[in-house]
Amino acid sequence: MDLLQSVILGLIQGTTEWLPISSTGHLRVAQYFFGLNVPLLFDVLLHFATLMVILVYFRVDIKNLLLSLLRRDFHSSSGRLILPIIVGSIPTGIIGVVFGNDLDAYFNSLPLLAGGFIVSGLFLFASKYGVEKKDSISIPVAVAIGVMQGLSIVPSISRSGFTIAFMLLLGIKREISFKFSFLLSIPAVVGALGLTLYQDYSAIELAGIGTAEVVVAMAATIAISFLALKLLRKTVIAGKFYMFAFYCFIIGAVLLILNSMGF
Repeated sequence: MDLLQSVILGLIQGTTEWLPISSTGHLRVAQYFFGLNVPLLFDVLLHFATLMVILVYFRVDIKNLLLSLLRRDFHSSSGRLILPIIVGSIPTGIIGVVFGNDLDAYFNSLPLLAGGFIVSGLFLFASKYGVEKKDSISIPVAVAIGVMQGLSIVPSISRSGFTIAFMLLLGIKREISFKFSFLLSIPAVVGALGLTLYQDYSAIELAGIGTAEVVVAMAATIAISFLALKLLRKTVIAGKFYMFAFYCFIIGAVLLILNSMGF
């Protein structure tokens, strides 16, 4: 991997991580056409770069969550999110530990990547029919959202797409759906990084990827992530979230066509 490829992969990650179009799926496609065999740890490090953006973007919400936790206040607007985040993280963690490496390795061909994009598109489009009526997230719903997040270990299944679309379908208000999806991602990304470092800490070096390439890719990711996150929030609040479905359908169809042409 050279520096230019690192920058391209970082920009892809930073743009597609927040938009509901699967950052991992796009990274896999780019790596496929670059002819790169990139270890999972590289992708997780890029996810960690986007995590830093989340910590800054939601710094006030995170501060309020921590203060509510310290005060054991589970009734304020911030406090009501604490237990759902904890409970929702459990199924995500179980799915990641049990199936993570196998699914990541299996879904590495163009037809399977295309299938994941199309499934994401169907889910996104279905979110159009949700009606806002709930301003809280129950424990059973949090578990289900955690499962949706866990399913995003399939490379072309969008984490934000599945979680936000699921909440919109259930009638949870848009602002809460947007906020909860990304707050729930924090323990998931931290857990994925820790697990991957433990299992495969030497993978980056063995793959011949230098420190410069990793740093450049992470910097590119951070630089563009803020813009993508702001765009997503505007889209969700405006009730246009479902429109990302058409992009997923298109890229899925293009990948199937390319596969039929022998790529």
